[in-house]
Amino acid sequence: MTQETTWGLAWRMARRERRGGIRGFSIFIACLTLGVAAIAAVGSVSGGIKSALQNDGRLLLGGDVDLRLTHYPASQKQLTWLQRNSEALSRLAQMRVMAKSGQTGSRTLAEMKAVDGRYPLFGGFSLRGGKKLADALAVRNSQHGAVVEQQLLDKLGLAVGDAVQVGQASFEIRAVIKREPDRSSQVFRLGPRLMVSLTGMKATGLIQPGSLVRYYYRVVLAPEASFKKWIEDLNAAFPDAGWRIRSVDNAAPNIQRFTNRVALFLSLVGLTTLLVGGVGIATGVTSFLNGRLATIATFKSLGASGELVFATYLFQILIIAGIAILVGLGLGMLAPLAAGPLLEEKLQIAAEFGIYPDALLVAAVFGLLITLVFSLWPLARARNVPASALFRAVIAPLTGWPQKRYLGILIGLALALGAFTVATAELPKIALWFVAGATIAFIIFRLAAVAVVGLLRHSPRIADPTMRMALANLHRPGAPTATVMLALGLGLTVLTAVVLIEGNLARQVDNAIPKAAPAYYFIDIQPHQSKAFAELAEKHPGIARITQVPMLRGRVLKLGGVPAREITPPPEVAWVLRGDRGLTWSATPPTEGSTVVEGDWWPADYSGPPLVSFDKEKANAFGLKIGDTITVNLLGRPLTARIANLRVIHWNSLSINFLMIFSPGAMQGAPLSYLATAHFNSNTPEKVELALARAVNDAFPNVSAIRVKEVLADVSAMVADIGIAVRAIASVAVLAGILVLAGAIAAHHNRRVYDAVVLKVLGATRRRLLTIFALEFALLGAITAAIAALVGTIAGWAVVVHVMRAEWSFLPSAMSLTVAISLTLTLACGFIGTWRALGQKPALYLRNE
Repeated sequence: MTQETTWGLAWRMARRERRGGIRGFSIFIACLTLGVAAIAAVGSVSGGIKSALQNDGRLLLGGDVDLRLTHYPASQKQLTWLQRNSEALSRLAQMRVMAKSGQTGSRTLAEMKAVDGRYPLFGGFSLRGGKKLADALAVRNSQHGAVVEQQLLDKLGLAVGDAVQVGQASFEIRAVIKREPDRSSQVFRLGPRLMVSLTGMKATGLIQPGSLVRYYYRVVLAPEASFKKWIEDLNAAFPDAGWRIRSVDNAAPNIQRFTNRVALFLSLVGLTTLLVGGVGIATGVTSFLNGRLATIATFKSLGASGELVFATYLFQILIIAGIAILVGLGLGMLAPLAAGPLLEEKLQIAAEFGIYPDALLVAAVFGLLITLVFSLWPLARARNVPASALFRAVIAPLTGWPQKRYLGILIGLALALGAFTVATAELPKIALWFVAGATIAFIIFRLAAVAVVGLLRHSPRIADPTMRMALANLHRPGAPTATVMLALGLGLTVLTAVVLIEGNLARQVDNAIPKAAPAYYFIDIQPHQSKAFAELAEKHPGIARITQVPMLRGRVLKLGGVPAREITPPPEVAWVLRGDRGLTWSATPPTEGSTVVEGDWWPADYSGPPLVSFDKEKANAFGLKIGDTITVNLLGRPLTARIANLRVIHWNSLSINFLMIFSPGAMQGAPLSYLATAHFNSNTPEKVELALARAVNDAFPNVSAIRVKEVLADVSAMVADIGIAVRAIASVAVLAGILVLAGAIAAHHNRRVYDAVVLKVLGATRRRLLTIFALEFALLGAITAAIAALVGTIAGWAVVVHVMRAEWSFLPSAMSLTVAISLTLTLACGFIGTWRALGQKPALYLRNE
């Protein structure tokens, strides 16, 4: 029989056998459906966000092209060029301000956005009640109008119609913002939105030389215009302008990066669900084939080859897998509908519902590979069932090793699964770590299961018969110990690792305020206010010290002589080239927050060519060394400095730290502002700290106070939101483990019923039997939990320390959660299965004997 004939016959035989339905494959289908649905859901939501970013790019960006300048507005010459080379131009400005209630005097940091009459160039912006923006911002009775986010009203205890004071101007709140699409470019902000007109912002008197104001210019191009050509012409006309340029195809890069990172993490957790489900697949296939041993022996006695048997049952498994994969894909496709409202609330973007072939294809391929990897071993063993087995009273279950060629195929499929995981990941390096970790976890749990069974088998005889029988149930032939430990252990490992990672991130944020950290940052202090500010702040009760440094912002143009746009940086340092960076200068090295580790600091009276001190870690990432040059755009002109020394910067100290510190004179004559920090004594009451912000704002309305505790609270809330999604996916992995546990118990149900009948005949009471089985599952759960807690802790530590490069803290609560869940699940599933077994009447089984 040729190979083509063999596989054709196998297909016909498989279809005939499957006419009986899918009975016996419920756990198989559930495990595979769950894993595929998890991966498809993450991919579909990610695809929905990407689709929204592409389709609504103009709304999210506010135009075809968005130009940004920091500290200074575009010149008249630049404005003229923009007007001549576009169909429409809109101007905006943004800065952080202190908003003050006109009724109570309470204050809060707000993100002020000033717009012109053309805003928005494209629709999408809306106010509650349907009011028009132009009417809401207009001047009435000599008072400017403002629209705000609900959060600002809540913080200040205001309502529509009340007044809010900003700087020298008072604004009447006329509406609440319902939707602001171009807000999506900011994933994280320091305060709620306060929107006014450009003339309204000017009336505040807050715009001073050196003030941290960002000016935006939104452009609509002619339909036939090329984005690339237009930007090239702009750069050619103003090569040193220092624009930060975004086009419609990159409307919200921060959200895109954020989505990609979260989607990667969730996808890997979803893949773990599939791996856990793979154990259930292997168990289901083995159980199915053990029930078909007589049929296989009959095939063999009629002349069927081992290859025909293998192909017949492989086709059946693939048919069942195809059904499960399709169901999983269908469920995953619905995820954008569920996630859409939440995403729109958090990011101002709703994931578009639709079919995303790439995401579904990836999920389907993962499902197929998992099916093949975990079903190949029992299928390869089934082909070796001899025809003589047909003449035995009891056919032994599948055991032994498959042929070498099947082992080779299995290894090849496993490698393909790992390669596909890495190839489809946004960050291949992290995916590679995941593959290595998953492989190690599989090996650890498999070896642990073998070791546990071996230790129990050779353990000293225990006098208590109840405990002795419970232990015997764990190591007897055919016991589900190894299967349950592997499946449930993997799921609990993921949950433990996720809880530890999230807990460490939350701890980093919640405990990120070291003893020496400042209570406040004050920004936009004008040079002529510096001395008066220091005098006021230093006299405030509880103040330990006030630190001030000059600051302005600039954009990196070149590193080592290479233009920034030609550099492809590692992802972890790409932020250095995005947007503008804080710059300062100093005659002496910083006394806190960073340490010079390479090179020498310049003399205090240095007056030579510009020098710069740079972050050592970032220098290594970009391949920079002492003597190389860095060029930044400083207020529209290039400034090139040579690297004189490298520092290790302790960003988590929350001290004033700068990526680049220049030598004195390098920025001479540039308009600047001062950045200050306020440190309080450790026993200072909170109301005294809050009083400082009020006093500073009363004396210097242009100065904004950023309270470190409030910022970290917002970050903590964001981490918590992400944690909910991650824990939900991780819980799916545990659910897969539960399914495998239930399947393993169901597969051994007949054996457990038989044991219960025999023990009842020998005089065992229902209570004694229940105690035996409870001890069995409690021991199984405790052993699994202990190993999962250990492996999950190691995995969590590796991610936190080596991937996130954060400080590690051991959290006993995660261990307790793992043990509690493991014991609860094993006891619950075991009790359900045992109760059914105990309910069987001995007489029925004794008659058959």
